[in-house]
Amino acid sequence: MQKHFILTLFLGLLAFGLPTLANKPPMITLNGHVKAKGEPLPFASVQIKSTSIGTASDADGDYQLEVPEGTHQLRIQALGYKPAEITLDAAVLAAGRLVVELEEDALRLEQVVVTADRDARSRKGSSVIVNALSNDLLTSLQSTSLSEGLSYCPGLRMENTCGNCGSNQLRMNGLDGPYSQVLINGRAVFSGLASVYGLELLPANMIDRVEVVRGGGSALYGSNAIAGTVNVITREPVSNRYEVQMQTAMVGVGGNAQPDHTLQFNTTLASENSKHGLALYGFHRQRSPYDANDDGFSELSQIDNTTMGMHYSVKPGYKSKITADFFHISEQRRGGDAFDQPLHESQIAEATEHLINSGNLAWHWFTAPDQELSVYAAGQSVNRDSYYGASRALDAYGRTSDFSYSAGSQYKILQGSNNLIFGAEVNGGRLEDAKLGYRNFVYDAATEEVVEEVVPGTAVSDQLSTVGGLFAQWERRMGNFSLSAGLRGDYYSIRDELSGSDLSNGVLSPRLNLLYGLNNDVQARISYAKGYRAPQVFDEDLHIETSQARQVVHLNDPNLEQETSHSYMASLSYQLQRGTSSLELLSEFFYTDLQNPFANEIGAPDANGRVAYTRVNEEEGAKVQGVNLEATWLPSAKWRLNGSFTLQQSTYGAAQDFDEKRFLRTPDHYGYAAIQWNPLEQLTLNTNATYTGSMLVPYFGPLASEDGELRSSEDFFDWSLNLKYHIRTRVGNFHIFAGVKNFLNSYQSDFDRGGERDPGYIYGPTAPRTIQVGLKINNFL
Repeated sequence: MQKHFILTLFLGLLAFGLPTLANKPPMITLNGHVKAKGEPLPFASVQIKSTSIGTASDADGDYQLEVPEGTHQLRIQALGYKPAEITLDAAVLAAGRLVVELEEDALRLEQVVVTADRDARSRKGSSVIVNALSNDLLTSLQSTSLSEGLSYCPGLRMENTCGNCGSNQLRMNGLDGPYSQVLINGRAVFSGLASVYGLELLPANMIDRVEVVRGGGSALYGSNAIAGTVNVITREPVSNRYEVQMQTAMVGVGGNAQPDHTLQFNTTLASENSKHGLALYGFHRQRSPYDANDDGFSELSQIDNTTMGMHYSVKPGYKSKITADFFHISEQRRGGDAFDQPLHESQIAEATEHLINSGNLAWHWFTAPDQELSVYAAGQSVNRDSYYGASRALDAYGRTSDFSYSAGSQYKILQGSNNLIFGAEVNGGRLEDAKLGYRNFVYDAATEEVVEEVVPGTAVSDQLSTVGGLFAQWERRMGNFSLSAGLRGDYYSIRDELSGSDLSNGVLSPRLNLLYGLNNDVQARISYAKGYRAPQVFDEDLHIETSQARQVVHLNDPNLEQETSHSYMASLSYQLQRGTSSLELLSEFFYTDLQNPFANEIGAPDANGRVAYTRVNEEEGAKVQGVNLEATWLPSAKWRLNGSFTLQQSTYGAAQDFDEKRFLRTPDHYGYAAIQWNPLEQLTLNTNATYTGSMLVPYFGPLASEDGELRSSEDFFDWSLNLKYHIRTRVGNFHIFAGVKNFLNSYQSDFDRGGERDPGYIYGPTAPRTIQVGLKINNFL
């Protein structure tokens, strides 16, 4: 019913609005040319503000636009250059050809970002720090998936959490993965089920850029945005481009090295009048399982992934635009042993087969100068077949289905120094998880204990969640000051159809940001945000760590309450640009006070080795605090150096498992560094490294006592090198590249062994030494 209501509402609004958008005033043809450093600049974006009229310059820097009669603001921009705005009037149009030269923006301070305030603005003018990872950066890192690039963003760290199936998690500013909200084109449809493996499921070639905002974002995006947001933005079709890439890699060292092959393509097509645009992309990956310690059990899982997607846009009138996105992911992954045998013939097998379909439909209507109405609906369905079993178990097969959706409307009024954005949004989903045979854990109210109940062929989870919200944000700019305040009111309802429990609550999430230095080289920002997490099914609940001696099952305490956060951030940045040299320095301080945070109580193993992790509220709260230090330096046009280092502490108010207050699997210091050198126009050399400090890691393997033990990991320095050479020809541009990831093979050396190993005892870099070679062919540089 919810899905049908959302679709009917969206189509009704669309049908009502489209007839009013068809009327157009008389049009005039504008011919223009874009250049930079005296040379034509291809694929620059050319847009008439407050309209849907836009195009891109071609390979020679030329473009043509049909412009309505009257006075308009023309905006021209390209990545790495400062945007230019020109007032178009009769005199300019009569000149016949408009030539504009863009200035270089080496630090990309003027890059347009949309995530921080739900509105397009320059990175320098954003009320909070926004780090944008472009597709060019992901390419320079030779990233196969999104997960491989996120570690090169300040405050972020990717880690593997299971040695069997390779589930991964993003940690932001010292907080676990569920504290970060992943968005697809600004929509919160990336569910807990998709998040188990999701960041490794999304191929890098489907991404135009990734915008990362650290700090509380519940005022704009609702639940689970306590640590920050990661917004994956797909390609916009504004020009005719194509790209094909083939890559092969060998993962590991010596005789255990295993192949990892990828094939991918992208193309964008735009009609001559720029009324229609289509972007298509595809990706295929095959990776063999990797056994690091030669014990017959994998440390990196086997992967077979195929992704296809598209983005379509149409402009029914010069004041309106409709966009549609869709992608499909089909992936199989398996870890454990005996890969040539059926799953239930293995000693250990953790295997999943995902079918993911995700769609997004949006309508934008420029109702007046500097005013815009947006209506949108997005949905994602995930169907997963799984097997989490040990000792040739026949009852370990399962099936999970998940549908998540987001729909809403937003209105923007941009009146000079006063900006107002307000809207309404509804998010929700249905998650059903069933096992063909299952030993269920239930709460016995009489004894106040968790007991085991053997029920073959039963549902494990059947959750229905709905969150409705109203939000508003006002911004006032006064000279060098910018003050923005936001408020979101949510009402959530989370019903467990199995137990009959129904949790609901209303939540207010305020936000306040102050920016000083809009027009200066020194900028200071201060912010406060309140956030929350509702007691629901999280991604770790849907992944089971399995060994012959131990299986982990997650469940919620029946009295679990909502978690609340208060986040404070302050930052100071400095930019210096002199001639061909540019420098940016940034220090960002963060402090998050968690009230009623979720924590796990680890139960004792039963006779079959099954352990219940019960999620409870920690009454004494928790605190996360630290500083991110970031630097970017371009000494000349041939060099680019950047890096970041994070110092932080994450502690509970009271001792948890192992009588320890500190967060587990959370290093107190970590960071990255990257250097790019272009000695020749055709040659690019990249070297980059990540550093991971020591952390506390729980161990429940055969060498530990029944209650497990707590170990301290070593430090890791993961250093990579890659080289790219490109050749221009009449049929296309050829890019030949090769590289070595984790050159020093800085990798965990004490993996557990055998069928009774602890699969959760994994830490440090996500892959061993990996050698890569590849070829890319495209029609642009």
